[in-house]
Amino acid sequence: MAATGVLPFIRGVDLSGNDFKGGYFPEHVKCMSSLRWLKLNRTGLCYLPEELASLQKLEHLSVSHNSLTTLHGELSSLPNLRAVVARANNLKNSGVPDDIFQLDDLSVLDLSYNQLTEIPRDLENSRNMLVLNLSHNSIDSIPNQLFINLTDLLYLDLSDNKLDSLPPQMRRLVHLQTLTLNNNPLMHAQLRQLPAMVALQTLHLRNTQRTQSNMPTSLEGLTHLKYYIYIFKFGKLSSLTEFMAANNNLELIPEGLCSITPCIQILIILDVRENPNLVMPPKPVDRAAEWYNIDFSLQNQLRLAGASPATVAAAGGGVSSPRDPLARKMRLRRRKDCSQDDQAKQVLKGMSDVAQEKKNLEENGDLKYADLKIRRWDKSLEKPQLDYSEFFMEDVGQVPGLTVWQIENFIPVQVDETFHGKFYEADSYIILKTFLDDNGALNWEIFYWIGQEATLDKKAGSAIHAVNLRNFLGAECRTIREEMGDESEEFSAVFNNEISYIEGGTASGFYTVEDSNYSVRLYRVYGKKNIRLESVPVKASSLDPRYVFLLDTGLEIFVWRGANATLSGTTKARLFAEKINKNERKSKAEITTLMQNQEPPGFWEVLGGQPEEIKKHVPDDFSPVRPKLYKVGLGLGYLELPQINYKLSVEHKDPKIKLDILPEMRLVQSLLDTKGVYILDCWSDVFIWIGRKSPRLVRAAALKLGQEICSMLHRPKHACVTRNLEGTECQIFKSKFKNWDDVLKVDYTRAAETVQQKDNLQGKVKKDAEKKDQMKADLTALFLPRQPAMPLTEAEQLTEEWNEDLDGMEGFVLEGKKFARLPEEEFGHFHTQDCYVFLCRYWVPVEYEDEEKEKKEGAGEEGGRAGKAEDEEDKQPEEDFQCVVYFWQGRQASNMGWLTFTFSLQKKFESLFPGKLKVVRMTQQQENLKFLSHFKRKFIIHKGKRKQKTDAAQPSLYHIRTNGSALCTRTIQIGTDSSNLNSEFLPCFSFYFYNQGIVYTWVGRAADPDEAKLAEDIMNCMFDDTYSKQVINEGEEPENFFWVGIGSQKQYDEDADYMKHARLFRCSNEKGYFSVSEKCSDFCQDDLADDDIMLLDNGKEVFLCVYIQHMRSKDAEQPRKLRLVRKGNEPHCFMRCFHAWGAFKTTLA
Repeated sequence: MAATGVLPFIRGVDLSGNDFKGGYFPEHVKCMSSLRWLKLNRTGLCYLPEELASLQKLEHLSVSHNSLTTLHGELSSLPNLRAVVARANNLKNSGVPDDIFQLDDLSVLDLSYNQLTEIPRDLENSRNMLVLNLSHNSIDSIPNQLFINLTDLLYLDLSDNKLDSLPPQMRRLVHLQTLTLNNNPLMHAQLRQLPAMVALQTLHLRNTQRTQSNMPTSLEGLTHLKYYIYIFKFGKLSSLTEFMAANNNLELIPEGLCSITPCIQILIILDVRENPNLVMPPKPVDRAAEWYNIDFSLQNQLRLAGASPATVAAAGGGVSSPRDPLARKMRLRRRKDCSQDDQAKQVLKGMSDVAQEKKNLEENGDLKYADLKIRRWDKSLEKPQLDYSEFFMEDVGQVPGLTVWQIENFIPVQVDETFHGKFYEADSYIILKTFLDDNGALNWEIFYWIGQEATLDKKAGSAIHAVNLRNFLGAECRTIREEMGDESEEFSAVFNNEISYIEGGTASGFYTVEDSNYSVRLYRVYGKKNIRLESVPVKASSLDPRYVFLLDTGLEIFVWRGANATLSGTTKARLFAEKINKNERKSKAEITTLMQNQEPPGFWEVLGGQPEEIKKHVPDDFSPVRPKLYKVGLGLGYLELPQINYKLSVEHKDPKIKLDILPEMRLVQSLLDTKGVYILDCWSDVFIWIGRKSPRLVRAAALKLGQEICSMLHRPKHACVTRNLEGTECQIFKSKFKNWDDVLKVDYTRAAETVQQKDNLQGKVKKDAEKKDQMKADLTALFLPRQPAMPLTEAEQLTEEWNEDLDGMEGFVLEGKKFARLPEEEFGHFHTQDCYVFLCRYWVPVEYEDEEKEKKEGAGEEGGRAGKAEDEEDKQPEEDFQCVVYFWQGRQASNMGWLTFTFSLQKKFESLFPGKLKVVRMTQQQENLKFLSHFKRKFIIHKGKRKQKTDAAQPSLYHIRTNGSALCTRTIQIGTDSSNLNSEFLPCFSFYFYNQGIVYTWVGRAADPDEAKLAEDIMNCMFDDTYSKQVINEGEEPENFFWVGIGSQKQYDEDADYMKHARLFRCSNEKGYFSVSEKCSDFCQDDLADDDIMLLDNGKEVFLCVYIQHMRSKDAEQPRKLRLVRKGNEPHCFMRCFHAWGAFKTTLA
């Protein structure tokens, strides 16, 4: 490359990760005559390239992780060389040249992870050495003369060698700050040199056979020591910030560490893991944490639930200490009195000072009446609340200095300080001068400069945004217009009369119609979970039958699937092509999916002709080249191209980056800064990413550097350079990053309109906005008591009232596609696979006129009304009625029953009872209480269909249970298994089955006698006299009939205490905020919503996701355990809380 290019201006470049094996080192490096630092790590070098001899200004050279066996070459000819980093190579003593230690400026030498057996010769001649790293070698001794001249050392690492002793001359290292001697025998080392190293800050002595006998008696002189690892006896280390003593036998924290209060306050890291006998001091009590902007603490939630202050105080009694309310009142009263006295004294003092000053002025005759200015009319106008944060930063104009903006696409873009005073002829600028006036207050001067060739949009934009800037600052100055070649003296003085003009300018913000030119590209698609695309030559020979290829010709995109390619890869490639069409081609491109051997002639025409055979040529162990990300740096007369090692977490500035990103997949969007310009080298493609707030000169330099990198390094002929502006990146560029996020940010804990503004806020403004937009949460249901059970008398009274109003009830059942009338003897019998309709006619009470009005009439009127008494009785309104249709659907029934009812039976009812019909739809175990009352606790649900033939010899087991109220009593058929029995039936549990004409009602030993009598009545109702009916108590079961018929005797629950505590909660965001609501006590398994989180508390355990802290505080005698339940794998202790648990409902045709 010619010397007139950009290469002579490069001051530093990082070429790590490239493959320079076989003599592929770029020759253009010798054109970088101004190069100061060069990194060639992991490039496969076996020797130092000859091109280094041309880099006479080189100061830092890094050749780590290569295959170098010698450093002989041109290093000694580089007079300005300061640092040599050659770690992790194959260097031996013969491979280290002696003449490099004659360089006057050599201060950093890193030869770690090599094969050295002794200290390099003449190393003691490097008098200016500051950093020396010889770790992880096989050095067994250190010559005494080494440290005679190396007295300026700041960092010394001799770890992982074979040293037995240390030379006494080490005490001359009085400036040493870091000393690492880990993993050395040091059997004969007493370390008496340590007290002399007064500047020591970090000391590592891990695995050096240290005991109390071979350590100095005291290290109190090392006052700067901050990192102290693996030492037995402590002095007063007041600056210690890290203490590591893992894998030892510590019993207590060392006294020298705990007894010094400042030491504990500045300590950052304390590592005492794997010390089995260690007793740690008690942990301080912290405040309750707040998650998702919601305070989940018991005290706050009880307060929201309306609890009394005494209850709230009692709930927090275990955390806070008791307080004396009387003492608090006295303290507040004293504070108020003191503050009032202080305010009165300050007012009196101020008035005295003013009077004294006035008196002094009168005596001197200098008192003048201040001019009383009339307030201007425009001062009283209320200014509109406009948001300029999109154009100007929050700290603009707050510090004295100069700030310059350039108009680009109607928006001001801040110019770097380096380019102040340099104006493009076709651009417009805004200049802000911030200074302090005579009173020490901030003041401003605002100019807008217009170039001679500037377009109309730039002229208008500079004027408009100059006014916006004045409003943003609240300044009272005028905006001053300056034109190219006619600048005022005040404007020139701002730049010290150093204004220069540059030809050119940015493109106009107005849209221009241009014909797009598309380059033909062929990509090979690889990857399983997340696909990637690699550019290959546009030839037919590039095709491989095991892969999917994407051919992009502009307005026509082909997705070619090889004969052995996967269907998922083809689908993902098609979706990728859809994104290209939508985001880059404005949905004008045509996408065609092709199978191998079914290609049209146009496809082969683009690839240069159809081949005779498509062969496998991609290696089985193919792995793509790891992308390299460079950041373009521009200074005064130089360029730098450092490489971002995105494998390291320290390079990721985003604190929210997910930890599941693997080391080789950490190329993420957050690495790109909007104020910078980056070059992404993918070997077959070079991308230049330009941030929207980046300086223009950096953009121009990046474009030239991209071309240089593309031509400098060895790469295929089809490689090209692509420019990408922030916000308009092409899909190929996005595919190189992991989880490139184009989706709007979502935060369910905040209002939607504030999520996008969150990143633009800082400091107190951000905290105030978060507090203002704090999401509402309703957790009251968790802290309210359980709904009490309805008394039996109240339930009976409601049953009597509702049945008195019932005039008649007719039942229908779906048979095939029609509803047939249900016989009255089957009322109360339901089946899980059927649909039922009940037409109930209710009397509506008549509303008569108020009789009190009649009593208020006069006596004369009474005589006249008596004659009309019979007529008024005839005019009284007749009794009215209302018809309610209850539609009942079994859990396993199809929705076709509801559709059949809607379009047939319901229309017939509406024509018979116009205006008086009400339809109530119900599902199994979610019935209306009024509907249940009509069956008087004899509500029976059978499995299967009504007319389904059942095996008479097959036993059946029914479960009678009442949920919260006698109205909610149901008898449901369950699985015939003795494990479903329960000894306690509270409020009512009964089990019975029939087999060969025998019916048993099984009563547990803890059952209520009244409920047992109800079970006997239900048995008589269900079965006629042809069956033998028996009531047996627990423990008196006949072996030959009962246990044999039920299968076998198994272990079953002997208590049902969970029924006293069972509560079901639903956690949802359907109200727009997080809320918890409680289901009624009569819940069933259909109440478990798949879209929400459900919490079940049975008194001993809490199921699903969230542990309820208030239960542990309110019911301390009955603690809960947290358990997770997955749908389809529910344990027995979970299912027993639901009456007649069965298979979940499936969608039926």
